[in-house]
Amino acid sequence: MKKLSQKLVKLLTKKRLKISFAESCTGGLLSSAITAISGSSKIFTLGLVTYSNQAKISILKVPKSTITKHGAVSYETCFSMVKNLNKISKTNISVSITGVAGPRGGTKQKPVGLVYIGIKKGNKTMVKKYLFKNKDRNSIQRYSVNKALNLILSFTK
Repeated sequence: MKKLSQKLVKLLTKKRLKISFAESCTGGLLSSAITAISGSSKIFTLGLVTYSNQAKISILKVPKSTITKHGAVSYETCFSMVKNLNKISKTNISVSITGVAGPRGGTKQKPVGLVYIGIKKGNKTMVKKYLFKNKDRNSIQRYSVNKALNLILSFTK
């Protein structure tokens, strides 16, 4: 995680890009991974932990109907989170993460380990779905952050 974070901070500094995060299941781990790197203040603008549905609705302006219809852990919610984060933060790159970290809370349709990661850069938005199987809560959070860092790096090159 540290090497990826260093690589990302270096790349974004070189390209003079700013980044922001809206995290749910990772609880600020992505923000922490970036701010652990010296010089990250040049590129990191905002990190929100919108853990509850209410926070997603009131802070990120995710429509209540989206969460009611699709759930907090869905492509639609992740897309709405990243799109609205971008409006709030006005950064070059915005990232959202929502998922089921477990060990409880999973269902047949949305099992523990299901994670959505959204990235918006300019007018391009991408939401990826992952399933980290047979992992504990901490591992799911770490895998999610590593996946997000890799996605941002590949999306930014």
